[in-house]
Amino acid sequence: MGGAVTTGAWARRRGRDAAPNPAALPLSHKYVIFAVLAFGQFMALLDIQIVAASLNDVQAGLSAGPDEISWVQTAYLMAELVMIPFSAFLGQAMSTRWLFALSAGLFTLSSIACGLAWNIESMIVFRALQGFVGGAMVPTVFAVGFTMFEGKQRALIPAILGMVSVLAPTIGPTVGGIITDSIGWRWIFFINVVPGTLVTILTILLIDVDRADRSMFARIDWSHLVAMAVALGGLEYVLEEGPRKDWFGDPTIVMVAWIAAVAFGLFVERSLYSKNPIVRVSPFRNRTFTFACVFNLVIGFGIYASTYLLPVFLGRVRGYNSLEIGTTVFVVGASQLLSTIIAAWSSNHIDRRIVIGIGLTGFAISLWLTSHIASNWGFKELLIPQLARGLFVMLCIVPSVGMALSAFQGPELRSASGLFNLMRNLGGAIGIATVNTWLNDAARTQTARFGEALGASAQGATDFVAAIATRMAANTPDPAQALLMAQASFGRVVGREALTTAFDEVFRIMAWMFVLALVMVPFCRVPKEAAPIPPAESH
Repeated sequence: MGGAVTTGAWARRRGRDAAPNPAALPLSHKYVIFAVLAFGQFMALLDIQIVAASLNDVQAGLSAGPDEISWVQTAYLMAELVMIPFSAFLGQAMSTRWLFALSAGLFTLSSIACGLAWNIESMIVFRALQGFVGGAMVPTVFAVGFTMFEGKQRALIPAILGMVSVLAPTIGPTVGGIITDSIGWRWIFFINVVPGTLVTILTILLIDVDRADRSMFARIDWSHLVAMAVALGGLEYVLEEGPRKDWFGDPTIVMVAWIAAVAFGLFVERSLYSKNPIVRVSPFRNRTFTFACVFNLVIGFGIYASTYLLPVFLGRVRGYNSLEIGTTVFVVGASQLLSTIIAAWSSNHIDRRIVIGIGLTGFAISLWLTSHIASNWGFKELLIPQLARGLFVMLCIVPSVGMALSAFQGPELRSASGLFNLMRNLGGAIGIATVNTWLNDAARTQTARFGEALGASAQGATDFVAAIATRMAANTPDPAQALLMAQASFGRVVGREALTTAFDEVFRIMAWMFVLALVMVPFCRVPKEAAPIPPAESH
C-alpha cells in the first residue's frame, strides 16, 4: 500500500510538473478561463477612461490645477504602455496564472490607494502604479485565447476581445459619470475592489495553461527594459505636455524628446541584438502583422480621440455635468454589442480585408457626420453618428486582431499580442495629444475669423449687443452695467461658436485619416492559421 501511495503521489507530482496543453482542456473549462481573463482585461481598459467624465469632480476634490488634473489619465496610460510589451516576458518567466493573479491583485490594491488619495501628487503616483500593474492583463488574454481555442471557437476570440478592448474605454466615461453623480468620485476606484479580488482568486484556482521559466529573471536585459520605459514614458510626456507648452518651443519638451529618441534607438538595438530581449520585434517580419498594427494605431487614435472629444464638447460647449455626459455617450457602447455579432460572422465568412475596408469606411462616415456638430447638439443629434461609430468600429477591430495574431504561436504569440495591443494604446495617446493641439489651434483661428467677420459687418453685431443690453436694462438700473453684461454675453456666444467650429474641423480631419488608411488594405494578406503547438513547447 505504501508503494501505491508513493506511486500515486509521484504520478500527481508528475502531472503537475508536466507542461499543460491548454488546447486539450474541456471546452467548458476553456470558456471559464477565458471569461476570467477577459473580465480582468475589461477592468484594466475601463479604468483608462473611467475618470474622463469626472475630472472636474476629482480636480475639485483634490484641489488640483487644470494643468495637473489631466495627469490622472496620462499617468495611467503612460505606465500601461510600458507594461503591455513587457508582459510577454513576464508571462514566460512567471507563468500566466501568477502573472495575471499578481496583476489583478495589485490592480485592486492600487485602486484602493487611488480612492484614498489625499492630493493630486499622490493620485498621479497611484494611478501610474494602477496602470502599470493592470497593463499585464491586457495582452495576456489575447495570447491565451489564441492558444486555447481552435477552429470556429478561435474565430470568436477577436470578436469578443475586440468588443472588450473597445467597449471598456468607450463606456468608461458613462460608468464614471453615473458613479460620481450617485456616490462620489472616489468610488470610481473603490468599485474595482470586489471584482478585482474575485478575478485574483479565480485566476489562482482555475488557470493552469503553462509553466514558469524563472531562470529568465537571471538573464533579464535591464538596459533593454530601461530603454523601453524611458522611450515610451518620454514620448507620452511630450504628447501630454506639448499642446500646453508650445511643443518644441519649450526647452523641457526638447530635452525629454531627445532623451526619448536616444532611448528608443537603444531599445531597437537591444531588440535586435540582445540574447534575451525584453520585447521581441520579430513579429514585424510578417507583413500582414505590420499592417494590422498600423490599422490598430489608427483605430486607437480614432477610438480614444473621439471618446475624449465628445465629453469635452458636452462639458465646455453644452455645460453638461458628469451624469449627463455619461448617459449621452453611452450609445456607442450599446451599438458595439450588436456589431460584435456581425463582425464575428463576417470575419469568418468574408475576406478580412473586405470587412476591415467596410469598417474603416463606416468609421470615417461616422466622424464626418460628427463634423457637422452644432452648439445646440445633444443626445438626439449625436445619436446617429454615435450609433454608426459603435457599429463600424468592431468591423475594424475584429479582422485586424485575426490578421495580426492568427499566424503566431508560443512565445512569439505573446510578443505579437503585446506589440499589437501597444499600438492601440499608443495610437490613443498620440490621438488625445494631437486632437488637443488641433482643437486649440482651430479654436484660435476660428475666433480670429469671427472677429474679422464681425469687423466687416460691425453694425449687425452692434445692434445685436444693443438689443441684449435693452433686455438686461429691465433688471439692471445702470445702463452702463447692462451694456457690459451684454458685451460679455455676446463674447461668450462668439467663443462658443468658434469652439464648436473647431470641433467640426477636428472630426473632419480624423475622418480623412480613416479614409487614407484604406490605402493599406489591398496590400494585406490573409494569414494562414498557425499549427497547434505541442504541449512540451507551451511554456
